[in-house]
Amino acid sequence: MSSTDSTTAAAKGDAPPVVVKKYANRRLYNTESSSYITLDSLAEMVRNGRDFVVYDAKSGEDITRSVLTQIIVEEESKGKAMLPTGFLRQLIGFYGDSMQGVVPNYLETAMSAFARQQEQVTKTVQQSMAPFLPPGLEEVGRQNRAMMERAMSLFTPFLPAETRPPVTSEDEIAILRAEIELLRTQLADARTKKG
Repeated sequence: MSSTDSTTAAAKGDAPPVVVKKYANRRLYNTESSSYITLDSLAEMVRNGRDFVVYDAKSGEDITRSVLTQIIVEEESKGKAMLPTGFLRQLIGFYGDSMQGVVPNYLETAMSAFARQQEQVTKTVQQSMAPFLPPGLEEVGRQNRAMMERAMSLFTPFLPAETRPPVTSEDEIAILRAEIELLRTQLADARTKKG
């Protein structure tokens, strides 16, 4: 199998996850390539759809979730802020709350629905506008879609689209209700600040 074939297979989830060990000195060691890597390397793996797990080299504990969180913090600190301050405050507020167990599934479902809607909007725009667009503009659109897909992959990095649980109409209704409630809250806050 060529290097390109193995990359394609890995991106499709056919390859086993890459095992990464994190040492006390914070260095990350990719056991597949037998080399030290960075958080940026792991972020690129996520964007390419390559699954990985990170273990503490000393204890053997799976620390993948905390490393993914570090990647998000790094991305946010580079000026690529995607998570609004209000969202982060609300998320922190759910820790230790009775809703803590519900939030992860809700966020995953919401992000999956968002990605599907984004894909549908993109297809619709392409189909309706393609005949009218100048030749170079279509490539810009492709690049923007690729950037958005990479951003979305940070939230659902290890589930290929075909294996994600389907979102039912009840899930979509719950998501829409939550979004409406959030908008009502924001509107009430805005009115309070003006008054």
